[in-house]
Amino acid sequence: MRMPRLTALLTATAVFTTALTLAASAAEVHVLNWKGYGADEPWAVAAFEKATGNKVVNDFFNSEQEMLTKIRTNPGLYDVVMINAAFNDQAMAEKLIQPIDTSKLPNYADISKDKAGSPMLDHDGKVYGVPWVWGLTALAINEKSFDNPPTSIAEMWDPKHKGRVVIRDDAVEAVQFGAIATGQNINDIKDMDAVKTKLTSLMPQIKTFWSSENDWNQMVASNQIDIGTYWSGSADRAKTHFKLPVSLVIPREGAVAWLDAFSIPVGSKNVEGAQAFINWMIDPKFYVEWVTKVGAPVSANTKAVEALPQDAFNRKVMGDPEVAKRIQFQAPITDAQREAYLALWQQLKVDVK
Repeated sequence: MRMPRLTALLTATAVFTTALTLAASAAEVHVLNWKGYGADEPWAVAAFEKATGNKVVNDFFNSEQEMLTKIRTNPGLYDVVMINAAFNDQAMAEKLIQPIDTSKLPNYADISKDKAGSPMLDHDGKVYGVPWVWGLTALAINEKSFDNPPTSIAEMWDPKHKGRVVIRDDAVEAVQFGAIATGQNINDIKDMDAVKTKLTSLMPQIKTFWSSENDWNQMVASNQIDIGTYWSGSADRAKTHFKLPVSLVIPREGAVAWLDAFSIPVGSKNVEGAQAFINWMIDPKFYVEWVTKVGAPVSANTKAVEALPQDAFNRKVMGDPEVAKRIQFQAPITDAQREAYLALWQQLKVDVK
């Protein structure tokens, strides 16, 4: 039977109006994060959007300083931002982020007590950052260049690796590695001259200064490097996901540890969506899938780690008490310290022969 013209018009109008209503109700969650760092995995975004009705809009940064600049210059644009815990205090002091109501995050109850209670994230009883993952900046090796994995950070200075060593182009991290190499506390460096001397002697070994995971992986894939600083999660991902000949080494002298957390910027237009996104990201189901499909750092959620196989790297190695004894978590540094580290690092790079 042919539909009368008026009825057809009204029906079409209703369908169009419903479509507009649904489109308008799909709230956007604007996320600022490192590119390729879990939260922007297509399968994870799709699952979150399907489960919550929120649409994820990702933006990225290449350094913590760039991240802070983006929040400062775009007030109200972002709903969620991933912040290294060592920078959370600065973001809070500048009133860039707001307290988070953790009662709206069911998975928060399973965050390890030491991470949840970090003074870098919890200020006067208010939570400004939800611990997400933690990991190390340690050493990673090209397995083709070693019969047996090295045990000391001193391997980077071995002349046989000249021109085949890499280090991340990050002043703070480089100075902290220099501190470890000279037997010092990364958060209380007493002898900067020793650090400068040690890093100066490393420069002739350096092939390049890397800035992205892709840079590192491409160099090892083409057999251009032997050893270098690398993130633990990235090393795991290189081996499990990209099938590269990479192994992580946690030197006996120690390694730099970091804790990444999610915060909600001041002016967020979708706090409810931000809470849902953060809760999704600390969920064991998401984490296990992330580790399995891609490779990831260690979850701050104890149940997520317990859901991994007993022999999983993030459970067996990263959970080893002996490893815990020799890692040092980054603490906040002052602007004066950061400027001093940057000046030293820039000079060292200029002097590379």
